[in-house]
Amino acid sequence: MSMETGIVLELTVDRETPLGYMLTDGEETILLHKNEATRELQQDESVEVFLYSDNKSRVTATMTVPKGLDGHEWVEVVEVLQGLGVFINIGIAKDALIPEEDLPLHQNVWPQVGDLLLCRVKTDRRGKLIGKLASQDVMLDRSIQAPTTILNQNIQGTIYRVLKVGSYMVTNEGYVGFIHNSERKVEPRLGQIVEGRIIDVKDDGTINVSLLPRKQDAMDDDSQAILDYLELRGGTMPYSDKSSPEDIKEQFLISKAAFKRALGKLLKEGIVTQKDGWTFKKNENEAE
Repeated sequence: MSMETGIVLELTVDRETPLGYMLTDGEETILLHKNEATRELQQDESVEVFLYSDNKSRVTATMTVPKGLDGHEWVEVVEVLQGLGVFINIGIAKDALIPEEDLPLHQNVWPQVGDLLLCRVKTDRRGKLIGKLASQDVMLDRSIQAPTTILNQNIQGTIYRVLKVGSYMVTNEGYVGFIHNSERKVEPRLGQIVEGRIIDVKDDGTINVSLLPRKQDAMDDDSQAILDYLELRGGTMPYSDKSSPEDIKEQFLISKAAFKRALGKLLKEGIVTQKDGWTFKKNENEAE
């Protein structure tokens, strides 16, 4: 068949039907549905269209060139299916699939509906639309070098690669950044927008980013987390400044040093007390 999916070609309007327009290359005809026509067409008019396989595996046409066909573009995740992959909106009636094998091994860091991914769009050997995530080389080629003057500034960006050692992000400004696994409390998912601060600007213009709050902000957040946990347990908890680093990390996702700073703040303010390895929240009268 000369009319293969995944290509843009010029066809001629053969006739109009209630559903749309029948297009021809002189030998075969194909439907351009009215929903896929960007304007009214006349008989014998030449029109450029993209061919793809619809939900019933029929070759069909659209006058809209899909996002990512001519180069990498940011596209939105519209559906996540375990065991299959994620579907992305490429601007036509048919969504493209990013297969499971091209996504992170652990589904908890797969993108969610509404996340944005930088992709190219291709067709597989069965004519299905497939999204291909931008590689590290592509991201570096598209990026701009970060100036050293932005050190310690806050930054926002999108996660585009997740590894065991850490995560890669591209900032709103176009810098490529790396987040070491020690610089985050939880692993961000692919496509997630994160906010952090720049802790290093490297010679190649890339940056290192921390998602951990600054020490004072962290102490306030950690103190609140301890109070929230105490409230949940009725004002008592089997943790104190004598608890093991492993137990603290497992329960609060922070280091023992951070826990001691936060707990020390609550002790100094008279909000909690400690006894025999336990911590107790004072009632309002005691706290006064």
